Amino acid sequence: MTTALITGATAGIGAAFARRLAADGHDVVLVARDVKRLREQATELHDRHGVEAEVLAADLSEEKGIAAVEARLSDPRRPVDLLVNNAGFGNKGRFLEVSMADELKMLTVHCEAVLRLTSAAAASMRERRRGGVVNVASVAAFVPRGTYGASKAWVVQFTQGAAKDLAGSGVRLMALCPGFVRTEFHERAGMGTDNIPGWMWLDADKLVSAALSDLGRGKTLSIPDPRYKALMGVVKLAPRGLLGGVSSKAGRKYGPK
Repeated sequence: MTTALITGATAGIGAAFARRLAADGHDVVLVARDVKRLREQATELHDRHGVEAEVLAADLSEEKGIAAVEARLSDPRRPVDLLVNNAGFGNKGRFLEVSMADELKMLTVHCEAVLRLTSAAAASMRERRRGGVVNVASVAAFVPRGTYGASKAWVVQFTQGAAKDLAGSGVRLMALCPGFVRTEFHERAGMGTDNIPGWMWLDADKLVSAALSDLGRGKTLSIPDPRYKALMGVVKLAPRGLLGGVSSKAGRKYGPK
């Protein structure tokens, strides 16, 4: 029996990973801030799939929370075979409209926590010569769009660089870059979604299935939908100046309200 640890496990993409991995027979370690939701989720997964579902309450914007998850990933008595760094959030507002405290909090969750947890997991996995890490980024990583996009671009670059360094070690690393997914993400950030075209929305369960398939094939970058693959192909060809203007307008149309 293998074990997967998922951060941001109680909602959205994280919950979809937890459901799929538990259904596939993996024990799970569920990480989030809300103890009540964690316990309810753990009970449901255990009762439905007969797997062990461990709860670890941690706020990854704080040192104490990151350290607690690092310690769990480094525990040789309870090895973790797959880490899904999914925890994340968005801030409502443009640059200089968001407080510096909130900007730094985002960087802590999206960058520092991802760096430290990936390092803790990969070090243990390398010793066993097997394991995988999925770092959830975003297609926003490929367009100039504020701190959120910049932090997700860091996740992509870090993950692919680390994957190259660990090639041949038995440890697989992959950056997952979804587009719009129907989760609590936008609601929590106070972002309006009414104007987002229906074709741009992705299903979290299908996204996870495609991501795990890409990880199994050894990909270091997963954009798990043909529509977004095509969009990102266009993005690569567009001039950066034009792309910045389009990204800004799209953010005003589809972003915070």
